[in-house]
Amino acid sequence: MFDIFNNSKNFTTDDIPDLQGKIAIVTGANTGIGFATAQELARKNAHVFIACRNQTKGEKTVDEIKQVTGNDKVEYLPLDLSSLKSVLKATELFLDRKLPLHILVNNAGIMATPFTLTEDGIQDQFAINHIGHFLFTIKLLPTIEASAPSRIVNVCSDAYYYAPECGIDFENINNPDACSTYSRYCQSKLANILFSLELNKRLADKEVYVNSVHPGIVKTEIQRNLKDFKGYMVKIIVGLFVTSAEKGAATSLYCATSPEIIEKNLRGKYFEPVGKLVIPKKSGTDENLALKLWKYSEELINKKLNF
Repeated sequence: MFDIFNNSKNFTTDDIPDLQGKIAIVTGANTGIGFATAQELARKNAHVFIACRNQTKGEKTVDEIKQVTGNDKVEYLPLDLSSLKSVLKATELFLDRKLPLHILVNNAGIMATPFTLTEDGIQDQFAINHIGHFLFTIKLLPTIEASAPSRIVNVCSDAYYYAPECGIDFENINNPDACSTYSRYCQSKLANILFSLELNKRLADKEVYVNSVHPGIVKTEIQRNLKDFKGYMVKIIVGLFVTSAEKGAATSLYCATSPEIIEKNLRGKYFEPVGKLVIPKKSGTDENLALKLWKYSEELINKKLNF
């Protein structure tokens, strides 16, 4: 990776403009970085939808954010990214409201889980971290375009750097013996970057600013499955360099709200904390691989949903 700036931005939550009249969806907003992101958007007067699977936790988050921010325009949106039917239902629930959508933060994710297939027969990390968000975004895209200028932020990780040489091993996504659970995670995070790259390309003539962000090393619930030796080592590293969820949300908030994104036409980019523009390694800028991922994702979804 090559840092094209020398320093991080001095961006803080104080730099977030007033978001009165703006509508935002944050996935995985019931905990960690997603919670911190949603809370700051609400604090700045955005109408925020907390999109997550667990209704009890989601509604508790809504109540907490309302209480802390004094903003009553915070709602729960049921979304289980491991289920394509749930993703479609969530988009239908939102679209039925006939609301605009100015900010979409695809934040939810899982990490290093034991190999599992979802109800749709897709390896869980790839399904939740990429495929679910891919479908969710595509279904909301006409509304996002109509609400321009608008933003899409895909939360990834610099773990993409450790994806295999081929980038994404499409032939073995559902093969439990093909690679480690950590490799599957890295591939799913590379998919986030490539999705941003291809989506931005397709929106080149639109005022929709698509970017991907690495939040930094943040201790959140996503690390709860790190139980073997490698996981133990990761936890040690996290303990040494950990930052708070609030600080981890800063780069997402920068891409979701900063006027600089539009003023400097920053789109299809990869950012590290805080708001630092970085050129990813080759796999993260591979337009052919990004297109292949897009086509693979479309074909997989169409097959699973019998479209």
